[in-house]
Order: sequence, then structure tokens, then C-alpha cells
Amino acid sequence: MPIWIFRIATLTAFPLLTYTFINRDYRTTLGGLLCGAIVVAGEVLFKRLRLIKIMIACTGLLLGYMLFILLTYGVVRFEHQEALNWWKMYAYDIKVALLLFGVIASVWKSRDLEGLSYKGHHLKVVDLSALVDGRIVDLCEINFLSGILVLPVFVTDELNQMAASSDPLERARGSRGLDVVTRLQELKEITVRITNKNVKATTRAEQIVKLAKSLDAEVVTLDFDVTKAALLQNVIALNIADLTTALKPVVLPGETMSIFVMKDGKEKEQGIGYLDDGTMVVVEDGRKCIGKRVEVSVYSILQTSSGRMIFARMK
Repeated sequence: MPIWIFRIATLTAFPLLTYTFINRDYRTTLGGLLCGAIVVAGEVLFKRLRLIKIMIACTGLLLGYMLFILLTYGVVRFEHQEALNWWKMYAYDIKVALLLFGVIASVWKSRDLEGLSYKGHHLKVVDLSALVDGRIVDLCEINFLSGILVLPVFVTDELNQMAASSDPLERARGSRGLDVVTRLQELKEITVRITNKNVKATTRAEQIVKLAKSLDAEVVTLDFDVTKAALLQNVIALNIADLTTALKPVVLPGETMSIFVMKDGKEKEQGIGYLDDGTMVVVEDGRKCIGKRVEVSVYSILQTSSGRMIFARMK
């Protein structure tokens, strides 16, 4: 509200002051209104620009001016009268062009490192699989992930393409990934930066890993190919699937547990239940207890490619 009071007061005060103290005609009043509009537009522009952008633009302005000074020195030292006369004629235009070129070029190139003014393992590059999965939000909410999450533009572009797909499943995955991006940006527990920086690679997994390596960052993923590529490039990969596996409770043969028998198994009289982490428990003679919670004793554990299976008997 105070900012709108300032804007309205500026647009009102400038025409009033010019009309009162300069000249009492409509042209002077319009000139004052134009000056007030310029002040308000400048305030809006600088409010939207971050300090780092303004500093980069000033640096580009300085480099453009230094380039003009060097060119002027070269023309004077060349001591060619026609060139010197031409330079004097167009020196002002060349100076303005170089200054504008320095500002535009510096601001344009700064987009490659938007929000990434420094490097290190506090940066974590998030790939497509982690965004589509969504559990990264929970890890950030409990402060398990710290530092700065880096979202490459080519990943968000791929999410937009998935969300616009004609395939319902692909469209749902893309929409979920975009929702996860929005939720991450709203979190107060962690900082999220989107970067336009790109690297050349033959595959998407290699592209993610090379980007992380150029930033000396880590990779957050659920993709086995990304994890394998990161291992080859000596980049740390934080695989959420591996974390889930590592946090599964340790169960040893002979231990007892309480399990809810949900359905019957493949073999005769078997019952099937699940632990909180999704591990399947096969209960011998558990078919008669479907729909009940029973005490069982573990007698065997089988590790498969899809996870663990626990075999138990009724106590």
C-alpha cells in the first residue's frame, strides 16, 4: 500500500510543481506528468531487478567504456588523418554503441549462471526422475537436504513437454513434476535456483552429470543411469531410491514382529502382509488369519532385484 501512495503522489506532484513554478500551460503540465511517469517506471524496473543484475550491468558498462578508450588510443597512435577525422565524427555514436553492447552482453551471458554465483557441494542439481517422483519435497521439509537446489531449464522444459503430451500417463507425470517444482519454490527450508546453463552431451543422464561437474555440485536423482554416469565422472549422486533401501529396518531370522495379513499367497495356506516400508512378508499358515494382525517369527530373508522378501511362521 505505501508504494502505491508514493506512485500516486509522484504522478500528482510533478505536474503540479511544473505548473506552479515553471509555466502555467498544458505543455509544461504534460512534461511534468511525463517526468513523474519516468520516475515511477524507474522505481518499478529497479524493484524487479536483483542487485546482482545491476552490478553485472555496471560491469558491462565499464568494460564497454574501457574498450572505447583503447580504440581511441589506437586511432590516435595510428596518426592517420583521415581515420582520425572519421573517428572524431563518429566517436560519440561508437561510444554509445560500445556501452550498450557491454551492458547487453554482460546481462545476457549472466543468465547462464543465474543464481549460481559460486560453486561447491552446497549446490544440488535435480534431475527429471527426482521431480516426477516427488519425495524430494519431503526430504527438504525435514531439512534432510540442505544447500541450494539447482533446476536446469532443459529439465523444466521437458516437464512442460510431458505435461502437454497426448498420453494420459505421460501428461500426469509431467503435471506432477511441475507441481513438485512449484512446491519446492514455496519451501522456506531450502533455496531453489533455475539455471539456463547448458552443456553438450549425447544423453540426458550425461548432460545432468556434466552440468553438476561444471558446478562442482551433487546430483539428486532416482535414475540408475544418472547414478552410473555420475560414478564414471566422479560426481556425487544422491539417489533417493538407494536412501529408501538403506533406511529399511534390519530384520534378522528368529526375530518376532506383528504383521497384518492382507491376502493369500501363491502357495497353499500362505498369507501375505507388508511392513511400513512396503517390504512383503510371506506368512506360513497365515491364510486363515487374513484380515487380522498376528505375531510371527522370521525364519528366512530373501533379497531380490525388486527388494526384500521376508518369510515368517505363525507363533
